[in-house]
Amino acid sequence: MRIALCQIAPVLLDRERTLDRVLEALDQLDGARLAIFGEALVPGYPIWLDRTGGARFDDPEQKRWHARYLEQAVDLERGDLARVQERVAALGVHAVLGIIERAPDRSGQTLYCTCLTLGPDGSVLSSHRKLMPTYEERLAWGPGDGAGLVVHDLGALRLGSLNCWENWMPLARHALQAQGETLHAAIWPGSVRNTEEWTRFAAKEGRSFVASVGAPLRAQDVPADLPGREALDLDPEAWIHDGGSCVAGPDGTWLLEPQGCTEGVFTVDLDPEAVARERQNFDPAGHYSRPDVLHLTVDRRRQATTSFVDGEAE
Repeated sequence: MRIALCQIAPVLLDRERTLDRVLEALDQLDGARLAIFGEALVPGYPIWLDRTGGARFDDPEQKRWHARYLEQAVDLERGDLARVQERVAALGVHAVLGIIERAPDRSGQTLYCTCLTLGPDGSVLSSHRKLMPTYEERLAWGPGDGAGLVVHDLGALRLGSLNCWENWMPLARHALQAQGETLHAAIWPGSVRNTEEWTRFAAKEGRSFVASVGAPLRAQDVPADLPGREALDLDPEAWIHDGGSCVAGPDGTWLLEPQGCTEGVFTVDLDPEAVARERQNFDPAGHYSRPDVLHLTVDRRRQATTSFVDGEAE
């Protein structure tokens, strides 16, 4: 099975121009049946938080950044991803895409870092809202829930996905392993330092293929007319995020070493039998588990603040 790691940069805080880049990448899959994109790709990672004093309370500048982020975020019910869904359906592939979701079911004013999985008919198979935003991300994103902790059948492999540092959460990984995950998509904002050690470790732990995909970012990916750009103090020569996309096999060996300081669509062929070979001596949710001693309960309900009862009482 061939997969494609789409290490592309967003046009920061410009949803439609970023989606143009996603469509361009989808046209370069070279026979891959799965395309994976980085975390928060559409419309980009909130790099302003640690560059403009994101923790300043009731600050007009931070409010302006938040309003712009809301404006450019993805509303699935509004059809903001229709173009991508149509292209995925035309290609008949699966896709994993990192978005910043503006969720009408949670007031429409709070943002969630969501890992979206699309099926080969373009439908949304799952939307996993990041369980716990990391450090300064909590100033921009709300905490998610377990509704997206599901796996998807790709034929020879079963796909599960997590966002960035929640990949470090052993119980989140186990929730996917217990459902028969054999291919793990780990999406990141994009840096080699995040993926170069973790990817091989996670592959050996799960005895699964692990594909880490990042979204690189440079000053040239931040529009010149973006309000507040000058406050970001960008180095025109430096990489803000340097990529780091890579793939490890179930034995922890590299199938694609981390790709730094570059953009591209990298394809890798996976042999599903490699999973079976490595599970012979270790299967974390199978013969090497002890459910009589250690047991995990996962709440996969979409969390809501309100329940409505409409209609006339009898």
